Amino acid sequence: MSKQTKRCALYTRKSTDEGLDQAFNSLDAQREACSAFVKSQASERWREIKTRYDDGGWSGGTLERPALQRLIADVEAGKIDVVVVYKIDRLSRSLADFVRLVETFDRCDVTFVSVTQAFNTTTSMGRLTLNILLSFAQFEREMTGERIRDKIAASKAKGLWVGGSPPLGYDPPGPGERILRVNEAEAETLRSIFRDYLALGSVNDLRRHLARRGVCSKRRTTRNGREVGGVPFSRGALFHLLSNEIYRGRIVHKGEVHEGLHRAIVDDELFAAVQKKLRQGSRKRPRRQRNVASSTLTGRIFDADGAPMTPAFGYGKQGKIYRYYVSSPLHQNGRADRPDAGGDAGAIRRVPAPAIEGFVQDAVGRFADRDDLGAAIRIEVRKRTVELLLASRCLPIAATRLGENEHAALDANDPELLRIVLPVRMRPRGGRTVIENVSAAPAAMLDRKLVQALKKAHAMLERGNDRKAVLNEAPASAYQRRLIHLAFLAPELQRAILDGRQPSGLTLSKLLSSRPPASWAKQIELYGAPLE
Repeated sequence: MSKQTKRCALYTRKSTDEGLDQAFNSLDAQREACSAFVKSQASERWREIKTRYDDGGWSGGTLERPALQRLIADVEAGKIDVVVVYKIDRLSRSLADFVRLVETFDRCDVTFVSVTQAFNTTTSMGRLTLNILLSFAQFEREMTGERIRDKIAASKAKGLWVGGSPPLGYDPPGPGERILRVNEAEAETLRSIFRDYLALGSVNDLRRHLARRGVCSKRRTTRNGREVGGVPFSRGALFHLLSNEIYRGRIVHKGEVHEGLHRAIVDDELFAAVQKKLRQGSRKRPRRQRNVASSTLTGRIFDADGAPMTPAFGYGKQGKIYRYYVSSPLHQNGRADRPDAGGDAGAIRRVPAPAIEGFVQDAVGRFADRDDLGAAIRIEVRKRTVELLLASRCLPIAATRLGENEHAALDANDPELLRIVLPVRMRPRGGRTVIENVSAAPAAMLDRKLVQALKKAHAMLERGNDRKAVLNEAPASAYQRRLIHLAFLAPELQRAILDGRQPSGLTLSKLLSSRPPASWAKQIELYGAPLE
C-alpha cells in the first residue's frame, strides 16, 4: 500500500438494539452511505479497510463503547488515516467527549469526516461548525433524557412498573404489559423471611438463619445470557428487602410512595410490624455516626487478604460502646474466610480499635517524628506482624530506630512508600484481641507522655519572640512555666527522649517537680547519660 493511500475506517452506531436483528438494519444503512462516500473519493486514493466498527445498542453519551475503543486503539497504532461516520452524533453526543476524540485524531494525524455534514477539522471554521452542531446534539440528548425522566415519574405515579430487575417474589410483566406478576413460590419464601425476622428480632440472626436454610437471592439471566443472583443474603440486602414498599403493593419514586397496580405479597399488618422492629433496632445505636467519625484508621487499615477493615461497634451494659475494626467480608456476610481470594481462616479479622490505633500512633511517633495518625498511609494487620506504610522520606529516621526483627524497605509496588514490618503478638483476652509489640525495639522505653510534653514545650517556645519573656511572662499557668523548661534540655537528652533511650530516672514528673539546671553538663550528671 502506497503512502498516498488513505486508509478509511467506517464507524456506525445505534442507541438501542431494536431492529438490529433485521436483514438490513440501521447500522447497515449507515455503513452503505459511508462506503459510497469513500468510493466517491477514489481519485484521492481513499480506500475502505475491512475492519468493522459497529456499536449496536450503545448510547452516544459515553466513550465506553467496544467498537469505539477498538477504533481509538487502531488510530493510536497508526492503522487508520480517515474516520468516516454518517453523522457526527454517531461518534458522540457529548461536546467534551467529542473534543477529546478530535484531539486524539489531530495528534495521530487522522482526518474526521461526516458524510451528511461537510466540514474540515483542520480549519478553525470547521472546528466552530463542529462545536455548534455537537452542542445541538448534546442539547437534544439532554432534552430526551428529561422527557424520559418525566415519563418514568408519570408512569410510577400511576403505579406502573417501568423496568429493571424485578425483586424477589415477582416476575417481569408479560409482553405489552407494565404490571409485575407475582411468583407464588418466591412470594411464600418472602413472607417467611418477614415472619422469621419478627421471630428472631435481628437482621444478623436472620441472615444466619437463611444461610442455614439455603435461602438465596433471586436468580436472573442478563441480556447477554449471564446468570446472576442466587447468593446468600448480606445484611444490607436484607435491610433493603424488609423495608421495600413494593411488597405491600406500592411504587416508590424519589421518596414519594404511590399505589401500585401489582398485587401485594405482604399484608399491611405484617409489613408495619417489621418496620416497627427495624426502627427499634436503629434507635439502640443513636451515636453510630459519631463513632464512625472517631475511627481514624477508616479507609487505611486492611487485613492479610487486602480486604478493608471497617468500623464496627459493640454495646455493653449502661450504654458502653466498644469499637473494633472488622474485615469487610466478615462484617457484611459473617464469613471469616474468603475462598475466592485464597483467604486464610486463621488470619486476624477483628481488632479492637483503641489497641490498634494506639499501636500505630506509637509506631508513627517513632518512625515519622509525628504524634498523629495522619502519617500512616496504610496499615496491614497480619497473623504475627503489623505492616505500616509511610512516606518514603521517613526512611532515614526509620533506619536508625528499628528494633530487633523489625524491617523497613521501600515498598515493591510503590517506591514512594516505606513499608515497615513490626512483629507483634495478638492474644485473645476476655473476648477481644490485645496487641503486644514483641520486638526488642527502642520504642519499648518510649515515654509517650514525655515525648508529647517535649513537643508542647518547643511549640510554646516557637510562639515567643524572646526567651526571657517566654520563660517568665508568656506562659499562662504554673504548669506551662514548668513545662517550657523541657525545651532547654541538653540536645543529647532530647534526642534520647525521642528515640526511647532516655535514662531510667528521667521522667516527666521528675522534670516538672523542679527546674532543670541551666548547664547541660549538670543535667547529664543529674539525670544520667542516654542509653546506648
